[in-house]
Amino acid sequence: HPASSNMWLKPEEVLLKNALKLWLTEKNHKYFVLQRRRGYGEGGGGLTGLLVGTLDTVFDSTSKVAPYRILHQIPESQIYWSIACGVSSEEINKHWEWLEQNVMQILSVFDSNEDITSFVQGKVRGLIAEESQNTSIKEEDDPEKFREALLKFDKWFGLPEQEKLVTYYSCSYWSGRVPCQGWLYLSANFLSFYSFFLGKEVKIIISWDEISRLAKTTSVILSESIHICSHGEDYYFTMFMHLNETFLLMEQLADYAVKRLFDKETFEMDLLFSDHLQITKRVLENRARTEYFTALFRLPREESLDDILDCFLWIPFCHAHAFGKMFISDNYICFSSQDANHCHVIIPMREVTGMEISDNSGKHISFTTRCKITLRFTDIKESDGLARKLEGKLKCGTSGSTQHTLGKEEESYQKSTEEDDTFFGHSDSLVSLTGEQHSALLKESNKTVNTEALMRVFHPQDAENLDSKMLKEKMKVQSWNIHFVEYGHGVCMFRTKKTRDLVMRGIPEALRGELWLLFSGANNDMAAHPGYYTELVERSMGTCTLATDEIERDLHRSLPEHPAFQSDTGISALRRVLTAYASRNPKIGYCQAMNILTSVLLLYAKEEEAFWLLVAVCERMLPDYFNRRIIGALVDQAVFEEFIRSHLPQLTDHITDMTFFSSVSLSWFLTIFISVLPIQSAVNVVDCFFYDGIKAILQLGLAILDYNLDKLLLCKDDAEAVTILNKFFDNVTNKDSPLPPMVHHPPVGCDNQPPHPKVDITELIHESNEKYGEIQSMEVESMRRRNRLYVIQTLEDTTKQNVLRVVSQEVMFHTKDLEDLFELFKREHFLSCYWIPHSPALKHHDSSLPYLEQYQIDSKQYCRLFKHLSPWSHSANVDSLATWSFRLLDENSTSLINFKEFATVLDVMYNGSFTDKLKLLFKLHIPPAFTEDEGVILPASKHPQLFDEAVTRGDELNGSNKGKINIQTYLKQWQDELVRKEESIRALPRINQSQFVQFSKTLYNLFHGDPNEEALYRAITTVTSLLLRMEEVGRMLNSPGSPIRGASVASQDFQSGDDIQEIQTADKCEDTPQESQTDVGWTFAFEQILASLLNEPVLVTFFEKPFDVKVKIEQVKSGQLRAKNQPKVYE
Repeated sequence: HPASSNMWLKPEEVLLKNALKLWLTEKNHKYFVLQRRRGYGEGGGGLTGLLVGTLDTVFDSTSKVAPYRILHQIPESQIYWSIACGVSSEEINKHWEWLEQNVMQILSVFDSNEDITSFVQGKVRGLIAEESQNTSIKEEDDPEKFREALLKFDKWFGLPEQEKLVTYYSCSYWSGRVPCQGWLYLSANFLSFYSFFLGKEVKIIISWDEISRLAKTTSVILSESIHICSHGEDYYFTMFMHLNETFLLMEQLADYAVKRLFDKETFEMDLLFSDHLQITKRVLENRARTEYFTALFRLPREESLDDILDCFLWIPFCHAHAFGKMFISDNYICFSSQDANHCHVIIPMREVTGMEISDNSGKHISFTTRCKITLRFTDIKESDGLARKLEGKLKCGTSGSTQHTLGKEEESYQKSTEEDDTFFGHSDSLVSLTGEQHSALLKESNKTVNTEALMRVFHPQDAENLDSKMLKEKMKVQSWNIHFVEYGHGVCMFRTKKTRDLVMRGIPEALRGELWLLFSGANNDMAAHPGYYTELVERSMGTCTLATDEIERDLHRSLPEHPAFQSDTGISALRRVLTAYASRNPKIGYCQAMNILTSVLLLYAKEEEAFWLLVAVCERMLPDYFNRRIIGALVDQAVFEEFIRSHLPQLTDHITDMTFFSSVSLSWFLTIFISVLPIQSAVNVVDCFFYDGIKAILQLGLAILDYNLDKLLLCKDDAEAVTILNKFFDNVTNKDSPLPPMVHHPPVGCDNQPPHPKVDITELIHESNEKYGEIQSMEVESMRRRNRLYVIQTLEDTTKQNVLRVVSQEVMFHTKDLEDLFELFKREHFLSCYWIPHSPALKHHDSSLPYLEQYQIDSKQYCRLFKHLSPWSHSANVDSLATWSFRLLDENSTSLINFKEFATVLDVMYNGSFTDKLKLLFKLHIPPAFTEDEGVILPASKHPQLFDEAVTRGDELNGSNKGKINIQTYLKQWQDELVRKEESIRALPRINQSQFVQFSKTLYNLFHGDPNEEALYRAITTVTSLLLRMEEVGRMLNSPGSPIRGASVASQDFQSGDDIQEIQTADKCEDTPQESQTDVGWTFAFEQILASLLNEPVLVTFFEKPFDVKVKIEQVKSGQLRAKNQPKVYE
């Protein structure tokens, strides 16, 4: 970064036609000049200097600051801009060098001098604002500054007052090649930017849940920037003083929004962010540190980091002190070196038996552990009060329950050598189990938890059989024993590069279960929850759920070639572990691939240990893999594709469709290669996975593609590539494995193929580490966060496209309009979730449902949208129309409607025929939409007396036939619609007196404000009078003294020559009950109302008048957010 910003000047225009004579140019560039004031630094310039100082002060203002300056110039122009000044040659030259490195080299890409000037001015203004903001203090230290920023935030963006501002930054937004200097505001739900520069206002509001890409990028113009993509639009923000810190905050806020709105299963387990008002910059920073800490040392997710201190740790095997950082939490003290040794140490408080403080300063502290390891920390920075804090934590960490569990670890350490001797054969106790008690064991297998790894029971080898493979296995065990002596044994061991080298060679069969527990961190979970698994088994066994049904279906598909799972012992253990986990985590329950993974865990770990290993994999190491949408696996596939593009570009050039890699690699990630490799080889991959995490899987995947690169480049299609990879996997061996080869079926159609060369898994793993070992775990975690946004937005796009495909077949909206309506529908759902902790609306979204049902809105949300989007929104009773239409759509009485139902009712209002619209209005005024206890809604008409008179006594039919339209045409159209929609109008119930009154009032309200308002009022009055008179005639004809036949004949005579009245009479003959009308009250059929309205051209014209939904959509887009800030208007 250049020198202090007080040497950079706010760009100020300087006219230098004469003033150039007062300055000497020392350096010149096409667009910049560096100048020294005359008389400054010259040998006898007393009077000259005074004269020059006086003159240049008159001509321009920069000389008041310093005797050196830098100007931005435009070729062939007399206009210059002062951009920097300095009091010494050294200082001004630093500014010039910075311009050479960061500005001058890229000006050639601009097309015009105006763009160059804008770019330079934006750069300099950004530097000044950035530096001034760096000296400003944020919310935690200067509440007054933060309140001032909050007032500007509220004024500029008009968001609801509940929106929580987290922090703000000075930055530049790039509009094309021109920077706009302004302020970036990060709040709980939105990223907002405001700039007002040279009379131009720029305002951007992007909700975090709409972001599909968030990344740090570099380009020719932008040295380093943050790139955001939302709805296909790209945004670039630059010139942050602390870009990495800002980017991390953005990642966290976007991740929070995505989990809250799209991934409820994960979010509901995150208690920290259950209320958005808890989100502050400090909380986010602490959370980031804690997540880094728990991921680095594989600790339980609920562990909270207290402090990080620089220190040295004595490394006994190196006889040297290693510099690094000490991490302290409630239950752990951890160390990570910052040098090439990459030494990690984890010290659970439960393991500490003693703490010694060498001096009163607290800078030198030693810990003694149950595993007989002493760890000496020296030169601890900022150690004030550390000893007292640790003493308090150690007292809390040595409760009786944890001491009990520690006994197991200590016992495991003491018996490890004995276990090595009995692993490859059956001990006396195990032999007895396979004898007389074997049948009893099988009967109780569903209730009893196994206390031995299945491999100890079912391994066919004899410990005394010392063939070459067994000798190699013994040598491996000996190497680890030597390692334990030198580096420690148990949870507190030193983990170094040598530890990784031993893991990559393959963990010995005898130590595999123990070390899997250690490296995965599952031992910490198990120690913290003694007896938990047994209780789960007792509670869950015998229950019947969807998860247990799926588990039963897959039990016999789990490693069926292994003898352990050809017996009830193995199957029952697998059932117990899977059922217990489904009971522990019902949000996941059971997912395919869990059975395969758990089978391998049970081979090498005791049943309870296998359960905690499964917990570690599902909840920490492979988050979100085993849920309905396998989001975690898709995210890691996207990360894998990124690595393929960067490390194997020739492969992506040949196979351009990246979905190929996704489809091929899905099983690699879901089962950690267990499903594609022979079991003897796959367990070595699991070894590396538990030590290095997902990094090991990514490296191995790259190595496999690299190994087969030449063959893959010759492939003509995806099927050929899949065949090549399958053959490769079938020929991966483990030459050092003491296990017997399992039955393996070669791929179909390979009988006549030449034999494929064998590949040793150890060599393959070694090669993957040699070529791709530079991949860092923290880099992978960052890529995971970035690609999570992309994956979830891709899934959301898939949902949208499927919904639109279905709905587009039912409505007549244009594709773009329908897509916009869906976005507004979805956004209304989210706006109801943003500011309400535990919002009920969050439950309306369920990604496990069919596409159409994933997003649903309730009555309040629907009414808001209806009032903004309906072409009838001007009606005085629009609130009632919205409520009635919601009831009409809510056929299943769930109080929720989906997008198809929402779009259908809008489609009728915008694109329906006269009959469709009238039928909708009719339905809105009969049950279930309209109920008799509805409040009285006053009409908006300025002639309410017309309606009242028409209802009470009727009016003269003056000019009712004037301009009469062809009724037969409409009747034919009506009939065609009936056939097409398979809905009989005659099936509609009749409308009674109170319903018809409200129906008529609604029509009056719809006409209010129309240019033909008067004519429409007269027409509807005429129709109402006609209907009432017809009803009166009907009553007379159906009086007790008149036979039905006579009524029919009389009505035909009365209505001869009129098509509409023919329909009305027929209907009255069929539907009117023969009882006193004074008891029942008058009613109308839909056909009567339709026929009467068809007789009034002005009414038909009104309902057939086209409305442009685009106008409404644009209004809602711009006002939907503001409407949330004015709840009184819309609630």
